[in-house]
Amino acid sequence: MHWYEINSIETIDSPALVIYQERILENIRLVKQMVNNNVDRLRPHVKTNKIAEVCQMMRDAGIYKFKCATIAEAEMLAMIGVEDVLLAYQPVGPKANRLLQLSIKFPSTTFSCLVDNLQSAQYLSAVFSEHKLSINIYIDINTGMNRSGISAHQAIFLYEKLELLRSINVKGLHVYDGHIRETDIVVRKKKVVAAYSDVKMLAEKIEAMHNKKIVIIAGGSTTFSVYAQLENIECSPGTFVFWDKGYKTLFPDQPFDYASLVITRVISIIDKQTITTDLGYKSVAAESPLPRIYFLNAVDSVPISHSEEHLVVTVPDSANYKVGDILYGVPFHICPTVALYNTILLIKKNTLVDEWKVIARDRKISV
Repeated sequence: MHWYEINSIETIDSPALVIYQERILENIRLVKQMVNNNVDRLRPHVKTNKIAEVCQMMRDAGIYKFKCATIAEAEMLAMIGVEDVLLAYQPVGPKANRLLQLSIKFPSTTFSCLVDNLQSAQYLSAVFSEHKLSINIYIDINTGMNRSGISAHQAIFLYEKLELLRSINVKGLHVYDGHIRETDIVVRKKKVVAAYSDVKMLAEKIEAMHNKKIVIIAGGSTTFSVYAQLENIECSPGTFVFWDKGYKTLFPDQPFDYASLVITRVISIIDKQTITTDLGYKSVAAESPLPRIYFLNAVDSVPISHSEEHLVVTVPDSANYKVGDILYGVPFHICPTVALYNTILLIKKNTLVDEWKVIARDRKISV
């Protein structure tokens, strides 16, 4: 059997999201190896998997710091006893109070979050000081992503003001540079190092002025292989745990392999070169242009039309297919694909062994 084929596949309804235990464990081993097994340098982002059991696999490998994007993801991590959780988001409105409630409900977990302006920090200060609690924060630095954050040159002034706030502990700086996506690792590294130089100087300036150690959390899956070679940086890859066709194509320098697939069935034969599957855009991320899926057992197929419940595909000869045939597909973008499913199926040695809830796909767990 191919590594991805599943025994008793006829009992599994489609579309379905499946993950492969051996491959997840190998990807975790590889991510540790890339930082010389120094788990202090790893802070994986869990927005890709959103599954408590997958996060536990990383914990079992010695990883103890994590990053997340939502309150639900933060709660999921606290539920499995993670010691250090960064909400890589600036909480505004009710989210600030929800973060406070998490801190109260899970006192053994240290929570932190991002800020990029004084107003947000003042609000957090008021929320947490009212309960005589404190919150660790990281200043979000914009190095060109232009989605959130403040420039390194302006951040020194923000830092000075943050130091005066009650219940606020400034731990360090946060950088996400997902806009750096060059396939050529030499070009990618050059851009990362150039952008990071201002961040490094900022950290050194703060340390010199305040005699305080500044933690730098930088990068994501696109730039991880660069930051892994630098020193004194916490790295935050996330997609590595499952990997996908998009990153496999764009970043051949990274050693990770597919560990999550979507199963679909042929439901109609249209003509001599066209078939239809049940993989609509409710079942695979559809924010990017076609193709959005790559079929491991139909590599010469080409998706041409996508709707809510259907994916129409051209093939060299539809006579090679029949209604009911199984296709195993690698999403081009796995993170939002996972968020489309309530549960995933765990495969071990080609056999279905368990079903896990994608617990953090929900907006709220309990807090």
